[in-house]
Amino acid sequence: MQQSSENRPNIVLILADDMGFSDIGCYGSEIRTPNVDSLAEGGLQFTQMYNSARCCPSRAALLTGVNPQQAGVGHMVADLGWPAYQGYLNESSVTIAEGLKANGYATMMSGKWHVGGTYNLLDPASWTPGDASHPIPTQRGFDRFFGIITGAGSFYHPLTLMRDDQLIPIDTDGFYFTDAISDNAVDMIEDAAQGDNPFFIHIAYTSPHWPLHALEEDIARYQGVYKDGWDSLRTGRHEEMKDRGIVDSKWEISPRDESAPAWSDAREKDWEALRMAAYAAQIDIMDQGVGRVLSKLKELGIADNTLVMFLSD
Repeated sequence: MQQSSENRPNIVLILADDMGFSDIGCYGSEIRTPNVDSLAEGGLQFTQMYNSARCCPSRAALLTGVNPQQAGVGHMVADLGWPAYQGYLNESSVTIAEGLKANGYATMMSGKWHVGGTYNLLDPASWTPGDASHPIPTQRGFDRFFGIITGAGSFYHPLTLMRDDQLIPIDTDGFYFTDAISDNAVDMIEDAAQGDNPFFIHIAYTSPHWPLHALEEDIARYQGVYKDGWDSLRTGRHEEMKDRGIVDSKWEISPRDESAPAWSDAREKDWEALRMAAYAAQIDIMDQGVGRVLSKLKELGIADNTLVMFLSD
């Protein structure tokens, strides 16, 4: 029996891109993430949640609830010649948006899609968004969509930017994609809250995936934070995680990645510290956006009837 819309919760599913396990404050990070941390403090914080996939397969599994191969995205978005590896969501898998829409939910998405096949950006005539091998969100259960249908790219001029089912131009003056994802999500929530039905919104950030693009004022916040390098940073995070009970106190720190030199041997320490500051700023800006979403839910008086989840691919 279908529940009435009055007691069915709204659902906000937030996904970060390529973020590390210890990259947010509540998991031992020095990066400022008060809004995501507030979700952990006031809700459930998972310390044993496993994901053996990456990027597109993770997204396919999250959206459909089946193994990536069952959804047709067993690797990335290239068609490898087998149905399990066709590179785009197949028709036999039902997305969470399709399931919720059939049960009376308004469904929306803001951010990165990347489960709709390969797009040759050098040959745009070779593909059409929405054709059989390039499904877009509005064909897979989402009433509204703002974002990109490809993977990573410039935060100042992302390619394949769409609104609903149309590619749209970008006014690059003051444009920053993370903020655009957050702002469009807030607008969608405000619009949906005026209706009679509960809503589901998937907010899929491209942050902190490369390229390292962040706003100067946010990078400045981390000036000097990483001057002592990655060896002391990873040791400090490991100890903080043990203190918080995120990892067992008996667990030893993992070996440094063999591709990374000891910090004492790093040749361009100032440059490397700046890169780490830019990465931290990307996460900081994303958290600010999460804060705007949470504030809008409270402002609308619907926070107590909204399930909010935050995870990374």
